[in-house]
Amino acid sequence: MPRVKRGTKRHNRRTKILKRAKGYVLTKSKLFRSAKEAVQRALRFSYRDRRNRKRDFRKLWIIRIGAAARMHELSYNKFIHGLKLAGVDLDRKILADIAARDQAGFASLAEQAKQALAA
Repeated sequence: MPRVKRGTKRHNRRTKILKRAKGYVLTKSKLFRSAKEAVQRALRFSYRDRRNRKRDFRKLWIIRIGAAARMHELSYNKFIHGLKLAGVDLDRKILADIAARDQAGFASLAEQAKQALAA
């Protein structure tokens, strides 16, 4: 069986890894083995953190909504429960944006939640 040297295939594979490792420190951007390990590690982190980013933003939105709700004498869970009872279907991202940018609008939502809880 003839010997296969893999000239262009190997070169292209190494070039792809080294391009991804551009900007890494010292040997991690120069030597193939170190670069490959660093790139694999970075890809694992990026995969994990794409999911964690969703968690972090949801946490942030809940904190903002809770702070705004407390200004209207409501806890976070009572505010959310009141909105559900009132039939207001806004997600936490939108509620946090309203809480940060439009206090009057959030105050009206808080009133709707209070009335729904009282009823």
